[in-house]
Amino acid sequence: MAVMQKIKSAPPAEPSPAEKTARARILEAATDLFYREGIRAVGIDTIIARSGVAKMSLYRNFASKDDLVVAFLDYRDRIYWQWWDHVMAAHPEDARRQIGDLFAALTRRVTSPAYRGCPFINTATEFPDPDHPARALCLANKRELRRRLNDLAERAGARDPEALADQLLLLMEGAYASAQNFRAAGPAPHLCRAAEALVAAQLQGGDPTP
Repeated sequence: MAVMQKIKSAPPAEPSPAEKTARARILEAATDLFYREGIRAVGIDTIIARSGVAKMSLYRNFASKDDLVVAFLDYRDRIYWQWWDHVMAAHPEDARRQIGDLFAALTRRVTSPAYRGCPFINTATEFPDPDHPARALCLANKRELRRRLNDLAERAGARDPEALADQLLLLMEGAYASAQNFRAAGPAPHLCRAAEALVAAQLQGGDPTP
């Protein structure tokens, strides 16, 4: 019994370097395919073929396709906040400038030829079941976005930071959705002026730019 107890309590073995490489290749392939083609449209066999790993290796790293979807969203979440932090770093002491920088960067992002929409909106659309594990990650990303926008609104001196944060959030979400159809020829180039008008209207004595 003591031996059995010891076995049960032992930590799981670390994956070998080869397995770590396989996991990275699988996730890289799945990330590209899920984002460009949609999650439900991509089968496990396609991911295996793209990554060049054996089916056994895939299931050793990801017990199911749902686990791979969660890993994809977790990766995209980390990449998104790295992008955000890079944008915020340009003017760390000036929240109003940071909001301007954010929407300028967002304009470039959504008008890129490689842009295929927000992965969290796309995934939430593909998985309507609120109990699906992917939905929790999508919601967490949007809640964190709302929290960070509220922080920016507070530091910028908005009279009603929550209202401004929600207005900016709606503007961002609209840009994510509309850019898939319009690209640079659509409303995206007007993002910065729209955001500045919302900010100016909320600031004490602020006037929207003409």
